[in-house]
Amino acid sequence: MLRRWRPQNLQQIEAVEQADKVKELRTALGPLSGHGLKFCSDACLRRYLEARNWNVDKAKKMLEETLKWRSTYKPQDIRWHEVAHEGETGKVSRADFHDRSGRTVLIMRPGMQNTTSSDGNVRHLVYLLENAILNLPEGQEQMSWLVDFNGWSLNTNISIKTTRDIIHVLQNHYPERLAIVVLYNPPKFFEAFWKVVKFFVDPKTFEKIRFVYPNNKQSAEVMKSFFDAENLPSEFGGKASLKYDHEEFSRLMAEEDVKTAKYWGSDNMPCNDMNEKSGSELTPVV
Repeated sequence: MLRRWRPQNLQQIEAVEQADKVKELRTALGPLSGHGLKFCSDACLRRYLEARNWNVDKAKKMLEETLKWRSTYKPQDIRWHEVAHEGETGKVSRADFHDRSGRTVLIMRPGMQNTTSSDGNVRHLVYLLENAILNLPEGQEQMSWLVDFNGWSLNTNISIKTTRDIIHVLQNHYPERLAIVVLYNPPKFFEAFWKVVKFFVDPKTFEKIRFVYPNNKQSAEVMKSFFDAENLPSEFGGKASLKYDHEEFSRLMAEEDVKTAKYWGSDNMPCNDMNEKSGSELTPVV
């Protein structure tokens, strides 16, 4: 008597095939050392394969480009005192809560934009991306973004170039790191900006972007599925309050810098008295 073919059989076969792809990609990459070896975990290889539809050659090319970028840009060596001035207004910060799946949440408030430097804005975000990843729970590979458009205007908007640079870094060097991007209550004139920006967004990232509006049933369901209203700030329809204290956040990031340096085995440690200073007062290590 033949057994009925069950869906889990297909899932098991797919899991085996994907594991083989990971091994194939690791072999194709060849010997790795230092940061490259630590960076290229099996989970990392899976994300790059997923981003390239499990095509080993394409995933290898993408990952090699990231390893080259990381060797020159050195995102793991960025420290808070280098980017603290970008964060003085709280335009991007790590939330003190997680989403329903335990993912790190980054809160973005473009209305708080305080600088015009493309390099500065990108470096600040890269620092927070690296920190968000380091704070993901075991087994979780993705984060969530909440974008609050309160106070946003064409005067506070970042340039198309900066937006394009951010999208490029995110898509090419942090693949499959986003679970959802919530664009909360964007004003009508954001549509013109979005029409230009969306052409830089690849299909996989595009699928994760949600336009969410208050007093909208469908939007409420999206937020409920990802976030607990008790933790969610009122700016996003929740019951909590959103407060950004730059000195307090600077102290937290100084502690995080120690953890980052320890994780990567880096010599680029923060100053001994960094915990006692606000971000605007921090001075680089000489």
